[in-house]
Amino acid sequence: MKNSIYGLTIEQLKDWFVENGQKKYRAEQVWDWLYIKRVTEFSEMKNLSKDCIELLENSFAIRTLDQAVKQESSDGTIKFLFRLQDGNLIETVLMRFKYGNSVCVTTQVGCNIGCSFCASGLLKKSRDLNAGEIVEQIMQVQAHFDAEQKEERVSHIVVMGIGEPFDNYTNLMDFLHVVNSQKGLAIGARHITVSTSGIVPKIYDYADEGLQVNLAISIHAPTNELRSRIMKINKAYPVEKLMDSIDYYLEKSNRRITFEYIMLRDVNDHVEEANKLAKLLENKRHLSYVNLIPYNSVDEHDQYQQSTPEAISAFYDALKKKGINCGVRHEQGADIDAACGQLRSKQIKKEKKPATV
Repeated sequence: MKNSIYGLTIEQLKDWFVENGQKKYRAEQVWDWLYIKRVTEFSEMKNLSKDCIELLENSFAIRTLDQAVKQESSDGTIKFLFRLQDGNLIETVLMRFKYGNSVCVTTQVGCNIGCSFCASGLLKKSRDLNAGEIVEQIMQVQAHFDAEQKEERVSHIVVMGIGEPFDNYTNLMDFLHVVNSQKGLAIGARHITVSTSGIVPKIYDYADEGLQVNLAISIHAPTNELRSRIMKINKAYPVEKLMDSIDYYLEKSNRRITFEYIMLRDVNDHVEEANKLAKLLENKRHLSYVNLIPYNSVDEHDQYQQSTPEAISAFYDALKKKGINCGVRHEQGADIDAACGQLRSKQIKKEKKPATV
């Protein structure tokens, strides 16, 4: 299996060309073909020599993801199931908004974080995605637009798919530099959001990167007792340590941070939890935004149900009264296995089902 050419930042590609006896400027030519003209064969790169094309063909692949399933929702959301070169399956989701087209990308095959409500963690992590496999998810969605001859582009990215992005930190950083580069896709840093369940050491590292890329924290509960019950990671990085790392991030970046809060009926959706969450964010409320997320039910986690509209409204009102900026996420793709990882899980079960005679 060849590595994806998309996995190299432009600086890494320049170094690679020099190491292989080629001129450094070839990297910018290749990037133009990949990200501006969006060719899918090295042979289409007309201003490269035959020797250079042969070198690229022997070293890299442009396409390493095969589309296995594509589901389109009535609201325009599209969920793609991609098969990797090793046969593993991942999900990528295109969401349409008034402000543009946002793609939710996956960073790992499976997930080891073990949140008790999450469909993407039903199958344990088998490996990290390399940077090229993450970038190619964006390129495949852009190819969907190009094939339909639509003058549309991927304008926003959320790194919130299957896996924990900060558990695949190096590949995540390379991905961010590739998609943000002005010589390529030029997706603005402020149009990209990375979500983490709270790997504290990596939050410090991320703060030191100096990126303008947005950060979201999956908080889901305001106390150690409740958060540890629904998120195993809290046992390693309790709320106090998480908040210390967030304070460091805010001091370094002075950028607003989003707190994701999934609403689980009669578990974490009481006004009592809202008031505790407001207290937790009290000294950082000017740079905090709480995103209340209606729960997407998962067959394997039938102990959880979606909070009632009344409970969500009361929780929202309680936060607002305490001066916390918040909103309720509009549900998209509800008719196409909306929960992250759900489509992948169902496809794997389908493939494992024995044939009937």
